[in-house]
Amino acid sequence: MSRWKRTAILALAVAAVAAFSLLPFLWFLVTSFKTPLEVTAIPPLIIPSGSFGFYRSAFGRYDLLLYVRNSVVVAGCTTLVTMSVSVFAAYALARLRIRRRGLILGGLLIISMFPQISIAGPIWSILQKIGWLNTVQGLVMPYVTLNLPLAVWVLTNFFGELPKEIEEAARIDGCSHAQILFRIVLPLAAPGVFTAAILIFIYAWNEFFFALLIMTRHRLQTLPVGIALFQGQYTMPWGEIAAASIVATLPLVLVVFLFQKRIVRGLSAGALKG
Repeated sequence: MSRWKRTAILALAVAAVAAFSLLPFLWFLVTSFKTPLEVTAIPPLIIPSGSFGFYRSAFGRYDLLLYVRNSVVVAGCTTLVTMSVSVFAAYALARLRIRRRGLILGGLLIISMFPQISIAGPIWSILQKIGWLNTVQGLVMPYVTLNLPLAVWVLTNFFGELPKEIEEAARIDGCSHAQILFRIVLPLAAPGVFTAAILIFIYAWNEFFFALLIMTRHRLQTLPVGIALFQGQYTMPWGEIAAASIVATLPLVLVVFLFQKRIVRGLSAGALKG
């Protein structure tokens, strides 16, 4: 098979996968700009009339802006706390002489693979006893626990690939461990730090199970739960759900699109350098 044929087949395969992945998003995007009559039209309309009625209804009738605010607070706090802890843990694992370091990292990965349902009961019981149900911190802490292994793993690989000579030179110049970490290591490991922060934010933004379990009050629910609980009088409000889903998805799409090079670099740098 010639080279151009292999290239053409590969391009077609990539296009097919991309089309299959984007089809639900594009369909919801089209639906969000339809009118109620167009949503139920048979055969379905491909080109909408361009109405913003579903967006106005989602923000006005279903309190979409409230859910967006709650998700921003929860995802932002989760990212901040997780990165604050994981930076110190990862730097210690990468630079200190810790026995069975590989076993610790392997344990972190194993912990991150636990099914959510297997730990839901204990987490709910603990939060109930300390009075953290229906609180921001009550939702943030499980998110931090679930995201710490990934963050520590990514940052440990990054810190481990940085040349030790730079840190040794800074130590000779009189820099403390804290100064070395914040003034030298973190700037050099910015792609890894940025990648870990983006992945954590996306997880906290999209997470549904614990948000549904812990946040039972309407005013505290996050976007995924709020959208799932949209209710109509007799039917499902598919138009409002489509509009709300676009509002929830578009920020993540823009972030990944704008910073895709940094994200790819952050995920692959450890493997390439090693």
